[in-house]
Amino acid sequence: MEIKLKRKSGKFNFEATNEGGFTVELDANPAIGGEGKGFRPMEMMLIGLGGCSGIDVVNILTKQKEPLIDIQIDINATRITEEPSIFDVINVKFNLYGDLSQKKVERALALTLDKYCSVANILSRSATINFTYTIIKV
Repeated sequence: MEIKLKRKSGKFNFEATNEGGFTVELDANPAIGGEGKGFRPMEMMLIGLGGCSGIDVVNILTKQKEPLIDIQIDINATRITEEPSIFDVINVKFNLYGDLSQKKVERALALTLDKYCSVANILSRSATINFTYTIIKV
């Protein structure tokens, strides 16, 4: 796995590119001179958590032959005030659409968070991660 970052403009605006050629822009907090031209690095960590856990949940529910129509993941987090200002609590809410079995959803979430999602595993070493879900029958 390889990621390359190139400064685009301003003091802290970078463009990251992966091996597949996909890009994302990053920037610093305006409080230190960022210009709002991209995601902040700590936001990228939350995106990684949402993407990793979302992919795992969809994969597990698909293997369980559950009729998942859609999924939405909402994440909010707080950080400690001293430096380094790491996350202390991360709340992840899964909104799952379809006529899904509560038991199978709970199993998929448990497997995701306890076994498969490497981002959750890394972040849980320094932060409390709370996962909740809602099944919306459609």
